[in-house]
Amino acid sequence: MTPRSLPEQRELPEPPKPPEPHRVVALVNPPQPAFPLACATEVFGDHGPAVPARYAFEVCTEHPGPVRGQAGYDLLVTTGLDALERADTVLVPGWRQPPGSEVPEAVVAAVRRAHGRGARIVGICSGAFVLAAAGLLDGRRAATHWAQAAELATRFPRVRVDPAVLYVDHGDVATSAGSAAGVDLCLHLVSADQGAAYAMRIARQLVMPPHREGCQLQYAELPTSGAVPDSLAPLLEWLSGRLDRPVSVAEMAGRAQVSARTLTRRFSEQLGVSPGRWLLDRRIAATRALLEETDLPVETIAHRVGLSSAVNLRRRFHEALRTTPAAYRRAFRAEGARLRS
Repeated sequence: MTPRSLPEQRELPEPPKPPEPHRVVALVNPPQPAFPLACATEVFGDHGPAVPARYAFEVCTEHPGPVRGQAGYDLLVTTGLDALERADTVLVPGWRQPPGSEVPEAVVAAVRRAHGRGARIVGICSGAFVLAAAGLLDGRRAATHWAQAAELATRFPRVRVDPAVLYVDHGDVATSAGSAAGVDLCLHLVSADQGAAYAMRIARQLVMPPHREGCQLQYAELPTSGAVPDSLAPLLEWLSGRLDRPVSVAEMAGRAQVSARTLTRRFSEQLGVSPGRWLLDRRIAATRALLEETDLPVETIAHRVGLSSAVNLRRRFHEALRTTPAAYRRAFRAEGARLRS
């Protein structure tokens, strides 16, 4: 008999190697704000066995060593700007420096090099100033803390600063509003990198929603008239006492004893807005206060602030704050009650 041939031995393929973790490098600077850095660490750092690690998080600074923190303690950072050369994402978690000073040229150059080789550059809160100094936001929308939006726009006029949004993501660069909005942006980036399900797992670990409703203007201070020019003060006081009534620009002009065109020019030159915009801002501010401090129905509030109906109020409110009166009240009513108690 012909002996039966043995089956050919085949080598089993090696199991695929797990993908390399996405390397996130946070660039810090004294005095380093604690909260924006903590936000980034909580999203991109180690979450233990509950969430498989897909990111490697590292911190660097221009001059390695102790980095003074804004919260009263120092950070020991042993890695310099060379860490940006191996980063997939460079993240600037806030940036504080003396008024009138510029972002150091070494930092600007390192950020530009990282962007040039394909790294994503992210600014949280005032970190947007570093991206702007590097020219990465020229001609683009950008976010920063609402209280610093005017400064960013003044120092970098080529940047299209949007003071309302929580964050702006262009793919290669991204910026967020005030510190807590950094969590919103970081979770958004995780969702884009790893999928919504993975981002949801991290959000659950943080005990927060993966996406917040609205925009940062709902968290900004209630607007005031500020320093009012003498020529407009009597009119603005008169308008503030009549928020519950419809008032046209023609009526405003008649009250001020000038033409509508002259009144509009004065508002633009002295307050930076049109008469109609100023009045609507006051109505929205009054709406916010009533939502925070009372249980009045939206229809009643609409009539009290001169927006005529609940439908009109909801539309105007959403245009201004990107959220609804009901959602705003849920978010702020409990806090308002606590402060009054």
